Amino acid sequence: MSLTLINKACPETAIILGSGLSGVVDAFGVEAEVAFAKVPGLSASTVPGHVGRFVLVKVSEKPVLIAQGRRHLYEGLSAFEVTASIRFMHDLGIRRVVLTNAAGAIKDSMEVGELMLISDHLNLQGTTPLLGSAQFHDMSEVYSAGWRQRFHQAAQDLQLPLHEGVYAALLGPQYETPAEIRMLRTLGADAVGMSTVPEAIQARALGMEVAGISMLTNWAAGLKPQILDHAEVVSVGRQASLGLAALLKTAL
Repeated sequence: MSLTLINKACPETAIILGSGLSGVVDAFGVEAEVAFAKVPGLSASTVPGHVGRFVLVKVSEKPVLIAQGRRHLYEGLSAFEVTASIRFMHDLGIRRVVLTNAAGAIKDSMEVGELMLISDHLNLQGTTPLLGSAQFHDMSEVYSAGWRQRFHQAAQDLQLPLHEGVYAALLGPQYETPAEIRMLRTLGADAVGMSTVPEAIQARALGMEVAGISMLTNWAAGLKPQILDHAEVVSVGRQASLGLAALLKTAL
């Protein structure tokens, strides 16, 4: 029944929430929900901090679909399987998607708990959801410049710090070594994570408008005297969810 309600609502905008960010939904009124496992072709996430369901909410009386969690390559899936949610959204009529994630900060001017708008990415995961086809898609502007401007204006209105930079995606699930972080910094990365890029590629290939936001939940390896831990990533994400929720509501 919930899937039927979501179909009838005809949302055109969607949000995917990364590790520890599922609490963003609490800032919206949930009108319907359905577990990933109830949708043909999708499956539940095995990662802590990923609820694994779609919820339908309203923003300024317009329907918006939110995915609480995602699947990852390191769970043993192909890039095509990981991006099943994007194709499901496109089939629903979604034309714009905001991809969020938990990421490690590389750039010195950033602070843990702040947000980074993704301007571009480095795909270092060794695969693509388009693998197996001979269809070539332009990736000159994966993350919409117009939408980035809108998010910057929303952040200014909220007096919320919002960085902008390049997101590097690695396979995982192990965290990066200090040497790898030095390499990424040389390549121009400002933040690093293990998701988002396959979804961004699939969405652009389908003609969807894409925005990307990283919640900086920790410093990347070797930059501070710390041990990286997923529980801490989820905890920081939960604490910072209110700022992300306010930014999303204002921008949308």
